[in-house]
Amino acid sequence: MIFVTVGGMRGFERLVCQMDLIAGELEEQVVMQIGSTDYEPRNCDYSRFIPRDDMKKLYADARVVVCHAGTGSILAALEHNKPLVLVPRLRKHGEVFDDHQLEIAREMESRGITVVYDISNLQSAVENVDIGPVEIKGETTLVHMLKEYLDQLEK
Repeated sequence: MIFVTVGGMRGFERLVCQMDLIAGELEEQVVMQIGSTDYEPRNCDYSRFIPRDDMKKLYADARVVVCHAGTGSILAALEHNKPLVLVPRLRKHGEVFDDHQLEIAREMESRGITVVYDISNLQSAVENVDIGPVEIKGETTLVHMLKEYLDQLEK
C-alpha cells in the first residue's frame, strides 16, 4: 500500500492530483490524507483528516510513504522505517510563503531520501523507490537537526 499524506489541514493540489492520476495506473492500493485540498481523488481511498491512531496504522502498513516535506510527516515515516518520496511545497506555486520545505527536502536528499522537484517525475519515483529498510546515517543528528530547524521557524 502507498500512503500519501499532505501532513495536516493544508491542502496540496499538485501532489494529490498527480498521485490520483498515478493511482489509476497502479495495481497497488493508494490511500491519501488530503487535508483541505479542493480536488477529490477518483482512483483511490482518501480522507481529509485521519485520527492519530489511524495515521500510525497507515504508516505502519505502508510499503512507501509519499508526502510533503514537512518535518512531522518525515519523522513519522522514519519512525516506522518506511521508504519516503518527498514532494516539497513550493513558493513559486503559492503553496508556502517561503521555501523552507525545499531546504528540508534538500537536506533529506543528501541523506538518501527520494525527492521529487518536478511533479511529472512522481510516478517514476514511486515505482523505483528503494523499498529496503530506511537507514539514515546520523539518524540522531537528523532528528536533532529537524527539531532545531522547527525551533528556528517558530522564532
